[in-house]
Amino acid sequence: MRRTNPQKLGSLCQQCSAIPPQTARQPLALRVRRAQAAIHASNRPSRVFTKRWASTSTTKPQAASTPQPPVPAPDAASAIEVSKPPREVAQGVDKALHDFISLVETQGPEKSAAAKALQTCLRAATSIHPHLKRVRSQQPASRLAALAMERRGTAPATDTELMNANLRISIAAHAIVAHPNVEMTQNLLELYVHTQAHLGRPETLPAVLELYAHKDKPVLKDGKVTYVPQNPNRADKAVEKGVADIALQTAIDAKHLDAALGITEAAFCVKAFKRQKLIKQGAGPFMTLVSLPFGILGLGTAYAHYWQNTMDVMTATAIGVSAISGYFFVVGGLGIIAKLSAKDQMRRVTWLPGTPLRYRWIREEEREALDKISCAWGFKETWRHGEETGPEWEGLREHMGYRQMILDRVEFMEGMN
Repeated sequence: MRRTNPQKLGSLCQQCSAIPPQTARQPLALRVRRAQAAIHASNRPSRVFTKRWASTSTTKPQAASTPQPPVPAPDAASAIEVSKPPREVAQGVDKALHDFISLVETQGPEKSAAAKALQTCLRAATSIHPHLKRVRSQQPASRLAALAMERRGTAPATDTELMNANLRISIAAHAIVAHPNVEMTQNLLELYVHTQAHLGRPETLPAVLELYAHKDKPVLKDGKVTYVPQNPNRADKAVEKGVADIALQTAIDAKHLDAALGITEAAFCVKAFKRQKLIKQGAGPFMTLVSLPFGILGLGTAYAHYWQNTMDVMTATAIGVSAISGYFFVVGGLGIIAKLSAKDQMRRVTWLPGTPLRYRWIREEEREALDKISCAWGFKETWRHGEETGPEWEGLREHMGYRQMILDRVEFMEGMN
């Protein structure tokens, strides 16, 4: 009787198929004793767990000496508690708020105390952010479960402790920045916006952005606190674009249209932001434009003295200045027009025809914010743009019409040009 080659058996497991032919030729008693010893050794506890084979049948079995891929060790941080319970986190924030109010009411304005209290709120918001993210990821299934429970007449189960901690942290952060003895600075505003972004609560962000520009400055003088009114149109009262973008993204993620429009109005539609943009982005080109005539005159004079010998100096200077001025102003003017009228960055919101180029440049951040809002609330498919309906969408379209903008201009839509 011919012996079957174990290397060609495809229906056996990997361990049996990996047995060399020499082992199969050994006596039966010796093979039984070795098999019992192997079973006894496999029953010992081990810290290394091998991967389960994906298939029990193979057409080409691997050799026994084939090295196996290393098994990753379990993450040690997963077994450690990364945060306190939400109730304890909220209690710590309430204590920090109480200590802060007691300090500023007895000692007057303290910038460091306000920053420290807001940092406590930010740490608390960061600690419960993973739990909030997990709850939001389960919201689609929770909505379906809530519909089924409504039909059965039962109430859906909600994590009231987590939601309560979320609300208490948000209220504490707002109480800190709204206190009369707190001077609103860019650092405090950034801490507050990051705190609300971690909590996912954009309801108070438009009011706080306006408060940053209009809040009176507390001044401690002769042991008495006086409040100095501030000019909200000053350039230093403008909200930084990075902070405003974080606040806007928070409102978009929370699907809060009123907050998103309010943040756009408070951050990008005020005089302070436009003046700050003029100073930051317009000062350099303005100084270049002012110094350009002197440079042109110098080049024309150099041309008349060193680069020609057929005309008198005055005539050559006039011709050189005219030629260089014509080149710079014509080419530069075309470049400015091309820069200000570019539409590559526009997706759904464009300017109304006839809007001056200076308005388009100074209000580009406002248009960009409204464009981001439109893309978030509308259909994601480009071929379905323009099919949105509903009161929110109609209100958004009307709001952009008041701002000299057009939502879904027909000639710029896909397939319409």
